[in-house]
Amino acid sequence: MEVKARAPGKIILAGEHAVVHGSTAVAASVDLYTTASVRLPSSSDKDDTVKLQMKDLALEFLWPTSRIKEALGGFVGSISTPTPCPADCLKLMASLVEDQNIPEAKIELASGVSAFLWLYSSILGFVPVDVTITSELPLGSGLGSSAAFCVALSAALLALSGSVDVDRERRGWMAYKEDDLVLLNKWAFEGEKIIHGKPSGIDNTVSTYGSMIKFRSGNLTLIKSNMPLKMLITNTKVGRNTKALVAGVAERTIRHPDAMNSVFKAVDSVSKEVSILIQSLVDDDVSLTANEEKLAELMEMNQGLLQSMGVSHATIETVLRTTLKYKLVSKLTGAGGGGCVLTLLPNLLSEIVVDKVIAELELCGFECFIAGIGGRGAEILFGDSS
Repeated sequence: MEVKARAPGKIILAGEHAVVHGSTAVAASVDLYTTASVRLPSSSDKDDTVKLQMKDLALEFLWPTSRIKEALGGFVGSISTPTPCPADCLKLMASLVEDQNIPEAKIELASGVSAFLWLYSSILGFVPVDVTITSELPLGSGLGSSAAFCVALSAALLALSGSVDVDRERRGWMAYKEDDLVLLNKWAFEGEKIIHGKPSGIDNTVSTYGSMIKFRSGNLTLIKSNMPLKMLITNTKVGRNTKALVAGVAERTIRHPDAMNSVFKAVDSVSKEVSILIQSLVDDDVSLTANEEKLAELMEMNQGLLQSMGVSHATIETVLRTTLKYKLVSKLTGAGGGGCVLTLLPNLLSEIVVDKVIAELELCGFECFIAGIGGRGAEILFGDSS
């Protein structure tokens, strides 16, 4: 028995950083996916191991099922009630991961392997299994790669466990039923907590449900986009320290409270207008173009406000200047300080222009992706059909 599951990454369309200070933000799925393939061995297969392959990273992990059960068996609860991993269990999982001798250059992946162990044990129990992970998402760039990993993995494990209502005879990619998405999202969030400590829940929610969400002060609202949006996503390949960037905004707010509170209020207005705009009906190319021009202006305003918060970076400014030469508007997405930059690609934009922009950005050493925004969430596939 084999099942594949895929889950999309995410972007912050408007409101990053200011959301920490009570403003509204808008996040959206991006059609770049992480895929988890989970296979149970046949009854004739004597292999009694748990195997995790991260193909894009050339990493493979192997444990005897008995070793995992001995370490984690006393902590696993009900599949229908996702629970946080206890501190004592985290220590035992860390020991299981240390046994694998992850190369020092990839040691930051250890928490992801721990998340795998908790989700596998909690959802599937202690049975032999072969898991392969592939991804189109660059790691650590603000596109929600860890959440997509947790959602795709949880989706495949839940489907195999029989705890969700899925049609195993159906061929082709299919979505979870609405009620089961709640359970999937909760399990993915538990994996995110192991990786990040105190995640907001935004990334896994977008990855699970797809489309877009509006969030403020911990309240998430699913919204449906009526605009076909396409973005050029430029990965500057510059790593950033999210905690340090968030702390820097907080320190600037202490030094300049009135000015920064005005900035946050402006961001809130931008995010609310973005939310209304993307939900408005589009009848033809004329109305779509008009809405794209409004969205471009809002993105430009948001980027200016982010610059005033001190979270831009020289590489981000290079992307902004390069795309502006072609009359395209860009903004950073996520923490800033590097990471990824979004460039709105209007519906009627010539492919020749897009090719020129990408060529120029790649000459700077950046990595470029073209992606649809606000599409489907987690999906599963049984068998070998595609």
